[in-house]
Amino acid sequence: MFNIEEELKRLPQKPGVYIMKDKADKILYVGKAVVLRNRVRQYFRKNNKTRRIENMVELIDHFEYIVTDNEAEALILECNLIKENRPKFNVLLKDDKTYPYIKIDVKSDYPNVFITRTILNDGAKYFGPYANAGSAKEMVEFIKQKFKIRQCKSFKSNKRACLNYHINRCSAPCMGYISKEEYREQINQIIMLLEGKIDNILKELDKQIQEAAQQQEYEKAAYARDKKIAIQRISQKQKVSNITENDIDVIGLAKNDISVCIEIFFVRKSKMIGREHYFFNDLKEVQNDEILSSFIKQYYISKEEIPHKIMLKEELEDKQAIQDWLSKKMGRKVELKSPQKGEKLRFVEMAEKNAKVTLENKEKDKCEILIEIKDILKLETIPKKIETFDISNIASENMVAGMCVLQNGKINRKLSRRFKIKTVLKQDDQACMEEVITRRIKYSIQNPNGGFGNLPDVIFVDGGITQIRAAKRALSKYNIEIPIYGMIKNDRHRTRALIDEQKKEIELSEELMNTITNLQDTVHDTAIQYHRKLRDKEITKSVLDNISGIGEKKKQELLKEFGSIEKIKEAQVEELTKIRGITNELALKIKQEL
Repeated sequence: MFNIEEELKRLPQKPGVYIMKDKADKILYVGKAVVLRNRVRQYFRKNNKTRRIENMVELIDHFEYIVTDNEAEALILECNLIKENRPKFNVLLKDDKTYPYIKIDVKSDYPNVFITRTILNDGAKYFGPYANAGSAKEMVEFIKQKFKIRQCKSFKSNKRACLNYHINRCSAPCMGYISKEEYREQINQIIMLLEGKIDNILKELDKQIQEAAQQQEYEKAAYARDKKIAIQRISQKQKVSNITENDIDVIGLAKNDISVCIEIFFVRKSKMIGREHYFFNDLKEVQNDEILSSFIKQYYISKEEIPHKIMLKEELEDKQAIQDWLSKKMGRKVELKSPQKGEKLRFVEMAEKNAKVTLENKEKDKCEILIEIKDILKLETIPKKIETFDISNIASENMVAGMCVLQNGKINRKLSRRFKIKTVLKQDDQACMEEVITRRIKYSIQNPNGGFGNLPDVIFVDGGITQIRAAKRALSKYNIEIPIYGMIKNDRHRTRALIDEQKKEIELSEELMNTITNLQDTVHDTAIQYHRKLRDKEITKSVLDNISGIGEKKKQELLKEFGSIEKIKEAQVEELTKIRGITNELALKIKQEL
């Protein structure tokens, strides 16, 4: 048996990774330590721990650890274990998308420009990352339109020019209408554009305009002039004011009582080429530096391209280890910078302001709904978790219930549950509601860290005063007080209002009405779909189900081969034994039973 106190004494004074596990051997948390003995012991000492850590420690049954040579190795191992196991109490980056890059196959005689999400060691030039495919597509479209490079995916000589040539979108290299040298000059300009060397392109275009004008090639001069104007516009659109760094990611963080938002600005060649943001929930008690450290490690572990500098406001405890790891990964120096003044600090603050705005915009509607619910129901606190229940049955057959959860202002479908009624033998919706809520409350009392989680702040039931009273009876069994309201419908079976236990109808704003209607529809669908599933299963039940030794797979094989029960009944024993898994003894039993 694992003795935590004894194992704490055996911990080595070396760097490594520790793995906290529960009784089911499920990983709860993965962390790294400069000194394993010191770090792991902190979890089991009476010090100022956050509620989140206290909840985790209550679940720890045993722990494991892996010793490494240094902190950088521990960091890499920690990242890999978190990514692989997704522990419940780690800060988890859920978005694992790959970003688009613009690729130019410079080794080709007539290179193409296109978008890719995979970087290969193929001698091509890659530009990015772009925070979203839209901005990358916009740039590629601009390039192909203004520089008239080929549009086709596979280049080959043709007998006639394609439509793009006739609408002035391609210079038709497949027809030999442009030389390799002239085409390469266009590609070089595109590369300068993507590298941010706008001044060089503009000087070159000015030169082309003057030369074409002197030779009275006015159409060529107009083309160069239009290209110059377009490039000036798109470069102005991309430019970041007063930023001299040319290859950085800037990270900003904003936090409220419900969520955390991390915003990243991508700056390449002194231009902001895009941005991205990520949201995390239930991290109110986690320090900003811990959130950022976890985010950076998970975000950059799968990135092929990492900038020379990553700027953020917080000084991270494991900053040096992260820098060493990223530098080793890229084969060059990568720095984490926390600027204290000047333009760099302003740029980090701009990322933080944007994170705050993004978070406010995301949470505004949800928070307003929760505040409105609190006010209109006269609750003491904001109801972060509202559970709704609905009963579904037809003439006491396959009686079921559905439960849905509105968590932090948003329906959380992962917390939806289905119940098959066990104790009610006749059609009685009130008795069914009492049974279901009794079982639901019992789950949380017996296993507070189980799948149902904490008890709700409010309960909504589909129906009126009789359903409210049924729910109240369920709560009274455990001496629990939770506000309960009924969701009542109009003649058109649409949500009309909420009703309290004094039969008082509560008027709702249009926005709150829409939210509760959506919630009521969702829980109704959950219940009715489960009812249909059981009903369909009942309909498809076969007499074969009553024969010992015949499971679902053998039943399906028999029906597939013979087509019906009647044909199986008429089949000879030798024919039945041709089915895989049907022995002579089982075939005789089938014949006897049928």
